[in-house]
Amino acid sequence: MYEQFYALKEKPFEITPDPRFLYMSEQHREAYAHLTYALNETKGFTVITGEVGTGKTTLIQMLLARLDGQTRTAHLFNPKLSTRDFLSYICHDLGLKTEGLTTKGELLTLLHSFLLECYARKERVVLIIDEAQTLSPKLLEEVRLLTNLETPKSKLLQVILMGQPELDKILADQRFRQLRQRISVRYHLKPLNRSETREYIEKRLKVAGARDCHLFDDGAIREIWKRSRGVPRIINVLCDNALVTGYVEEKRPIDKRVIRDVAKDMDGPVEVTSPAWSYVFASVVFLIVVGILFFWVREASLGDMPSTLESAGNIFRARILKQ
Repeated sequence: MYEQFYALKEKPFEITPDPRFLYMSEQHREAYAHLTYALNETKGFTVITGEVGTGKTTLIQMLLARLDGQTRTAHLFNPKLSTRDFLSYICHDLGLKTEGLTTKGELLTLLHSFLLECYARKERVVLIIDEAQTLSPKLLEEVRLLTNLETPKSKLLQVILMGQPELDKILADQRFRQLRQRISVRYHLKPLNRSETREYIEKRLKVAGARDCHLFDDGAIREIWKRSRGVPRIINVLCDNALVTGYVEEKRPIDKRVIRDVAKDMDGPVEVTSPAWSYVFASVVFLIVVGILFFWVREASLGDMPSTLESAGNIFRARILKQ
């Protein structure tokens, strides 16, 4: 839609985890270094955490793309499985035939035999679990038990847990102290700062074939960082929508006003909450009652005034209670 207008070969801000678009900030370089160290040193457990949209999955895709032929991997995207389905998925992803195997013990025997064969061929086997914070306590314990598959010299299976910050809180639970003690490598991926946000945007524009990587002016960059809090996924959504708006308005470069409009549209319409309307309605009722009271006081005799005031008060209370 806007590619031709901005001289782009493809859309630069898709939210799919394409390793070509990975911007290696200092945080990402450190996280990647931790991952490669864990693999090369055959560490049992590695834990990488980060907020939603900070690039954890893209980082894993880049790692997988650079692995050599001596590494076998099983990548679990949806950890909400039963124990048997969990083991069956791992075996299937490693290319093992599980037809006819109905029990957990049979699956474990198959997996153990495969791991020993890989060890004899000097191949590494890595289990990567995405969204690991959604693992049930029972499945987390199952993951720990898998790392018991080892030889006197080396682990047969390496495990990488990728998850949101909630994963750290889960692992801090006393129930998982045995698993926590086996974590050899740990890293928390933080959002981008403002200068990294600029570099991130320009990197993606360059990969997308832009001749001019300054399609967003300084004010727009500051607003993007402010609105996204440095989270790459939100940056992508803001920038993609801003390019659409810029194309419609034939705007080049995109300024702060466009980003604000886009962010406002993303937030959706703002509705007045019911408490505010209740307050307005109660105020109107109060003014009406005061007017009626004033009329009655003026018309009523001095002897009738107390009952008149009482009646007006009762009406007022009844109206308020209806709110």
